[in-house]
Amino acid sequence: MRKMVLSVMSLAVLATLAGCGSSAPSQDGTASASSAAVTTPSSVSGTITVRGAIQPSPNAQLVINLVDVSPSAAGSAPVASKTVASGATFPYSFQLNFKPDEIKPADLYVVKAILTDGARHYSMPIQAPVLTGGNKNQANIELVAEQTPAEKDLADFNALIKQIGGMKVSTGTKLDPNASRGWQVFRQNGEIKVIRELVDYGDKGFTSTDFAYKNGSPWVAVQQKKANKDAAPSTVLRASWTENGMLVLHEQQSGNNTSDLSSDEAGSLRQQALTIFNLAGGNKKK
Repeated sequence: MRKMVLSVMSLAVLATLAGCGSSAPSQDGTASASSAAVTTPSSVSGTITVRGAIQPSPNAQLVINLVDVSPSAAGSAPVASKTVASGATFPYSFQLNFKPDEIKPADLYVVKAILTDGARHYSMPIQAPVLTGGNKNQANIELVAEQTPAEKDLADFNALIKQIGGMKVSTGTKLDPNASRGWQVFRQNGEIKVIRELVDYGDKGFTSTDFAYKNGSPWVAVQQKKANKDAAPSTVLRASWTENGMLVLHEQQSGNNTSDLSSDEAGSLRQQALTIFNLAGGNKKK
């Protein structure tokens, strides 16, 4: 009888040990799952490069932001930010630090690089998502130079000049005390788009100017100054304005040298544009 009791107790002990043994893998498995859980990093890093021939000057300003771009976070401040006021050299390596608990696993985060160099802006053709949605905490960003407002005005002006052959044209002349002038007016739907003015100052030179307009206001002027009608241009003046008269493009070229056009000279060009516009009859259908 005593032998039987011991056997039963031995079986109970073995069962208990077996139970402990069977729970061990579960405990190990739980620990393993905890160690394998994804932990949010406390920083994002990467490299910023600038593509193309137009590289920023040493005065360019670089701002790097880590931003939550989820609809629910619209208008919220960046999670992390860094500003380099000047002197950034490219490729540029960066690191943005933040508190991991600020990151919401269900949200979408991107790194945005904002580079400005005077009037020129550089944009990111491709977004740089990080942290959530299977993305890493690293981003390699490529920036591309955009046209400045002045460059855009000049490019749009050159495109317009190529189209004047299909516009309605009228001509006019006027003899001044010290010069003789003639012009061609190019209209589209009754609106003056371009006036090409030729002014002969005799032994004081010759100018050929294309004036372009938007809604009756001077937009772009490109003036070639020559010794005479058949000579090559010695100087080319270029200016453009917004509709309210704010100067945008202001440059002069002599040979291969380009410099700023003074505000006085730009103002003179704008006045010339207004004068010839009135001589041409304004936006009247002809």
